[in-house]
Amino acid sequence: MIPLEYYLAVAGAVFLIGAIGFVVRRNLLIQLMSVELLLNAVNLTLVAFNRARQDDHNGQMFAFFVIAVAAAEAAVGLAIGLAIYRLSRSVRSDEADLLRN
Repeated sequence: MIPLEYYLAVAGAVFLIGAIGFVVRRNLLIQLMSVELLLNAVNLTLVAFNRARQDDHNGQMFAFFVIAVAAAEAAVGLAIGLAIYRLSRSVRSDEADLLRN
């Protein structure tokens, strides 16, 4: 059996990669992928704690809600990305203020 600390270490590494990717990169698609990494790290943590306590399934229930939120975030984020690309022919997040017109 794999200890809980290993799952948490992997989740922490994935979360750190996602956070650095979101802060450093200015491409909207890369930022969306970084947010997905952040949410997957949270899912891994929830399922790992659920595996440690097998008497209830709250971790799995919350993981399903996070997956639903991630799907909605991807749909809305891609729609905003398409709108930015139509206006500026670029997907840089620095040019997101063009949507205010």
